[in-house]
Amino acid sequence: MNDKISIIMSVYNCEQYLRESIDSILAQTYDNWEFVICNDASTDGTQAILDEYKAKYPEKFVLICNETNKRLAFSLNHCLQYATGDYIARMDGDDISTPDRFETEMNFLKSHPQIDLVGSAMQQFNENGNLQIVSKPENVDKYAMRDIVPFNHATIMTYRRVYEKLGGYTVAKRTNRAQDYDLWFRFFAEGYAGHNLPEALYLVREDMNAIKRRTFKVRWYAYQTTRIGFKLLGFPRRWLVKEFFKTLVKSLVPYRLAYWYRKRQAK
Repeated sequence: MNDKISIIMSVYNCEQYLRESIDSILAQTYDNWEFVICNDASTDGTQAILDEYKAKYPEKFVLICNETNKRLAFSLNHCLQYATGDYIARMDGDDISTPDRFETEMNFLKSHPQIDLVGSAMQQFNENGNLQIVSKPENVDKYAMRDIVPFNHATIMTYRRVYEKLGGYTVAKRTNRAQDYDLWFRFFAEGYAGHNLPEALYLVREDMNAIKRRTFKVRWYAYQTTRIGFKLLGFPRRWLVKEFFKTLVKSLVPYRLAYWYRKRQAK
């Protein structure tokens, strides 16, 4: 089997942190990888930075561009069209992977053939240093979808065959900022199995703006995905009542209170 990892990443106006993100991939202890990066119509110096790395490491980087801003789901699907590895890993343009991330995740998948996807905990950080760790349960099944998003999306590694079977990400209004949530419903519906490693193999930049972008419209669209997903997994319709009120309450909670609660959940 081809043991090459295709790392897929969409970037939009990431010039401030992009070098640090890419350098963390270059520092990996596992070196059989290609980095497929889609520039989602950035308007800053992102493309110049990408061109610089491509010129220096031509065999390692595959650069593609969207003519207009298409958002994450479309851009990741664009990356998947160019991925040649049998393994697919995610990465975001303002975060950092620990040097042993890919080696650890690859070894886990190889030693656990019954598992189709592996993720990990994430270490939050900002300019003042490391903050709390965001963990997910190690053993998750379809019933995890009742209460949580079961994987930290940017930390995952899976097989290309999984993405091919699922048809990649769903590009729709309802999956804006919830493309991974939709993916996990379809992942479990196909009978796939996933696992989360307790080690924080990924450093995620603390972002208050991400919470502010969770508008009522975004949350309502996510609820539409929940309705579709619950039906897909055969969950009782009555379970949607709780999800409806969760959506309503979260939409009414002030941003700073939501941020505080998210930090409490991460502990």
